[in-house]
Amino acid sequence: MPALAAECQSLTAEGNGYAVCEAHRGDDLRLFLDNAEGQRLGTFDRVEEKVAAEGKTLAFAMNAGMYHPDRSPVGYYVEDAEEKSRLVRSAGPGNFGLLPNGIFCILDDGFSVQETLAFDAARPACRFATQSGPMLVISGALHPRFLTESDSRFIRNGVGVSADGQTAYFLMSDGPVTFHEFASVFRDVLNVPDALYFDGNISRLYAPSLRRDDFGFPMGPIVGLVVPADSGGN
Repeated sequence: MPALAAECQSLTAEGNGYAVCEAHRGDDLRLFLDNAEGQRLGTFDRVEEKVAAEGKTLAFAMNAGMYHPDRSPVGYYVEDAEEKSRLVRSAGPGNFGLLPNGIFCILDDGFSVQETLAFDAARPACRFATQSGPMLVISGALHPRFLTESDSRFIRNGVGVSADGQTAYFLMSDGPVTFHEFASVFRDVLNVPDALYFDGNISRLYAPSLRRDDFGFPMGPIVGLVVPADSGGN
């Protein structure tokens, strides 16, 4: 996919609408969970307040992985190179346990999405990382459990990384879609070899360039692109 004129834009694939936002190597892309007092941030407003204290703002943000009732991460979570939650290798209930699942990793020199066991073997030096599942695209192939005829439709969001690891694409459906439809956008439209599911029903996006500031219950991990405040988020 060609570089975006702004960080986020709308696209249509197979009759379904989506929002897609980009981050590139060298961008200030971060994961957010707690404030300085250890309290969950949970909302885009609170993340915006946190970065505003640095004289910065959010270009876009979205929920970034599944979480427990206390909004702690279900799986592996790293923030500022510090491991906050351990890697989960086993299968389990729900979408997170629909193996293979994986990890989105923000590195000094780019990004990666890796299947969990491959990540565990390599242990890259992530500045930020979040584990979620299932994997959507694995080495260019859709997750083997995704069915074209599925009737399970939800608003969905996730992340994919370009083959060179220099660009991360954050995708959110405008309406309910199947796993197969959603994953196909990463593979066939965004041309990424690996992509990871973040969540469904609770999926929300903050994107001023699209006039989006989705409202809902407090979230767990949030991913956001931080830019100077005078950029206006565009």
